Amino acid sequence: MLSSHFTQGLELSENAEIRVITIGPTQTELYSAFGHSGFRVLDSANSIDIFFNYGVFDFNQPNFYLNFTRGKLLYRLGLADYNRVRDYYIQNNRSVTEQILNLSIAEKKLVFDFLMENNKPENQEYYYNYIYDNCATKMRDVLQESLDREILFDFSYVKEALSYRDLMDLYLVYQPWGDLGIDLCLGAEIDNIADGNGYLYLPDYIEVAFAKAKISADGIEKPLVAKTERTFVSSPENLENGFWTPNTVFVIVFFIIGLIIHRSLKYKASNRWLDVILFGVTGIVGTLLTILWFATDHLSAYNLNILWAMPFNLLGLFFLLKRRKQNLTKQYFLAYGILQIAIILFSGLLPQTLHLAFVPLVLGLSMRSFYLYFELKRNEI
Repeated sequence: MLSSHFTQGLELSENAEIRVITIGPTQTELYSAFGHSGFRVLDSANSIDIFFNYGVFDFNQPNFYLNFTRGKLLYRLGLADYNRVRDYYIQNNRSVTEQILNLSIAEKKLVFDFLMENNKPENQEYYYNYIYDNCATKMRDVLQESLDREILFDFSYVKEALSYRDLMDLYLVYQPWGDLGIDLCLGAEIDNIADGNGYLYLPDYIEVAFAKAKISADGIEKPLVAKTERTFVSSPENLENGFWTPNTVFVIVFFIIGLIIHRSLKYKASNRWLDVILFGVTGIVGTLLTILWFATDHLSAYNLNILWAMPFNLLGLFFLLKRRKQNLTKQYFLAYGILQIAIILFSGLLPQTLHLAFVPLVLGLSMRSFYLYFELKRNEI
């Protein structure tokens, strides 16, 4: 990173360039699966070649994990020598594309001054949001806020109605467990259909949108991008999903539940340990989802996974183990089992997409719930 002392008093010459850098995705890590964006300010006359990176965060910041779950994770603008950044991404086989912006020297200075103002310690930090405020959306927002010209985007690349979740899924084919976690934790808001502007939370679409965009002032329009340079084209990754995908695991879980229920019926065994696992875990997960829904500024509100991962499962399990309020417990598991069947049958009508891997789990929960209902009913006789 470049020190603030080094960057003080920098001025641009007539030959300076502002470039938008798009770093291609890689499936090495979940966070790198979507790619990355940043600004490059190049001015050879003044020995300036700086990468402005809005994707910097610190694992050691106070309450990191708490702030992450609350949707209050602080990201910040960081400055680095561009050549070192480029070489790092090339070494990691990530494509690098540079779009040279078609700006006058006055407009370049406006953008540069805006970035330098953002680099002041009191301005560096911002609250990261997956789809509304991230490294990619900063490319659009910085230009819109710093220039006195209107940016006209051509959103003709939007060919079909895709939600924010659908767009994420395009990048998570080889991140099945990360995809599962996102679908579990993020609520119905990301199932809203993204318009052309909404696509710009993804670096690839920043590149596509900027390539066709124009800037306008006083009725005069010109292309936003003067030239595009493909600095590095990555080699294809050797990608495949292993056997233990969420779909495979939860199908196995479904058959295990079915087998245990069969043995419970055959040998009149309760197998309460299964109920502790199923309803204890889903109850805890539901409690966490409820906290994310009501106690955060996160995209986790209106999360309908709570229909199967219900906090009330903990209460039902408690009464089941303590053999208390048996009639109420019986009715709870009957209602819960019916609800799980309804989720499967009418999932297409819900405003939130249920991850496919959860379907066998939900079916297993319904089977066990019906078993508990009939077991409790039989014990009444």
